[in-house]
Amino acid sequence: MDIRTTPNPLIRWAGRALGTVNARHPWSHNDHFHPWVLGALPGPTARVLDVGCGRGELLAALAGIAGEVDGIDADQEMAYLAATRFQDVPHVRVRRRTLAEHAALPELAESYDAITMIASLHHMPLDAALSEARQLLRPGGRLLVVTLTTPVGALDQAWDVANALTNPLIGLVKHPQPVREPGPGRPQPVRDPAWSIAELREQAAAQLPGAVIRRREGFRATLRWQKPGRGR
Repeated sequence: MDIRTTPNPLIRWAGRALGTVNARHPWSHNDHFHPWVLGALPGPTARVLDVGCGRGELLAALAGIAGEVDGIDADQEMAYLAATRFQDVPHVRVRRRTLAEHAALPELAESYDAITMIASLHHMPLDAALSEARQLLRPGGRLLVVTLTTPVGALDQAWDVANALTNPLIGLVKHPQPVREPGPGRPQPVRDPAWSIAELREQAAAQLPGAVIRRREGFRATLRWQKPGRGR
């Protein structure tokens, strides 16, 4: 039984109740993982790529650490908003571009010390995206991913239940004052994940040997991988 789609009236009522609390005490599931990303960057980080940069929240944090910051987003409005935000910051560049288009540029091969993806990997074909990220990383560079996965099996369902219960508690801690009106602006594009954490592990084992994948709060999973250095 998938608690996200079940017709069970009791579970759906509980979901609506939790949704009401979440709406009144919202927290950014993506921004929540910024400290994890920043703490996992290699040092020094000369050049970093943020894939699916949205409005540029992570770009702003990366700009204070990295020498060069590139952001790409396939959505025209998101790319425009981020590019406008950083138009006066010379070491931050934003382009409307997919990861596949970015990786197809030969001059960018092995040019990044780090690549970050927050809630963007599940918008792309998994095997191709992991391969393209590997291609863009320098030897010794790091891939840092925060992603959604679809629940398959009892363990995934149990983790979903745990997240559903803890999600409003985290919101109460992070945003104790209730919100009564929605925030301005268009939300970032969303898409349901098409693959499970088991499939993510399978693909990572084939393409990113040694990748560390963990279940995390907020219905997320993280992936951390360091590309082997030359000669390894």
